[in-house]
Amino acid sequence: MTSVPPSLRGEVDRLKTEVAALHALLPANGLVVWTAGNVSARVPGADLLVIKPSGVLYDQLTPEAMVVTDFDGNLVEGDRAASSDTFAHGYVYAHMPHVGGVVHTHSDYATAWAARHESIPCVLTMMADEFGGDIPVGPFALIGDDSIGRGIVETLSESRSPAVLMAQHGPFTIGKDAKSAVKAAVMLEDVARTVHIARQLGNPARLDQADIDSLYNRYQNVYGQK
Repeated sequence: MTSVPPSLRGEVDRLKTEVAALHALLPANGLVVWTAGNVSARVPGADLLVIKPSGVLYDQLTPEAMVVTDFDGNLVEGDRAASSDTFAHGYVYAHMPHVGGVVHTHSDYATAWAARHESIPCVLTMMADEFGGDIPVGPFALIGDDSIGRGIVETLSESRSPAVLMAQHGPFTIGKDAKSAVKAAVMLEDVARTVHIARQLGNPARLDQADIDSLYNRYQNVYGQK
C-alpha cells in the first residue's frame, strides 16, 4: 500500500475533517438510511480521494475513520475497506477534472424517479437555478467496478445538471467541492418530491428554455455574496 505524500498531509487531514462533517448532513436531511450513501472529496494535487469506509454507521464517521484511496479504488490510507462506491467516485474524478466532490444517496423521491427510469422535468425555477434544466437518468449498472462511474460521466458530460439519477439505483451528485455536491443532493431530493406532488395534481408545464437559461445564468453568476 502506498502512502499519502508528506506535502499533502495537511490537506488530507483537512479533507478528512470536512468529509466526516458533511456525511452527517445526509441523515440530517433524510437522504440516507442505516449505512447507505457516501460523500467523497478530491485531494488537490494528487490522484487521490477521501471517502467513508464501507458499512460503518453514520455516528461513527469521525475524521479518523475516513479512508484515502487512489482513483482505481486502491487503499492508500486507513484500516477499513473503502465504500463500495469508491470505484464510481474515482472514475468521475479521473474523467471530470473540474469535479472536486461526489455524493451518492438513496433519498426516497429521487430514487423513485430513478426506479422509473424517468428524468425530472424542469418545471421549477429552483431546478433551473441549480440544475440548469431537466435532471437526467443514467444507465443501469452494477456495483463492483467503474461501470456506474462511466454512466455518470457519460450522462453528465451532456448536461449542465450536477445530478444524475442512475436507473434503478439512485442519485449521484457532483460539485466543485464536496460541500457543493452535498448541496446538490439536498436540493435534488427537494425538487424530486415537489415535482412528484405536482404530478399528482396534473401535468406541470416545463419552463421555456430561454427562461431556464436566464435563471441558470443569474443563479450561477450573480446570486449570493461574491
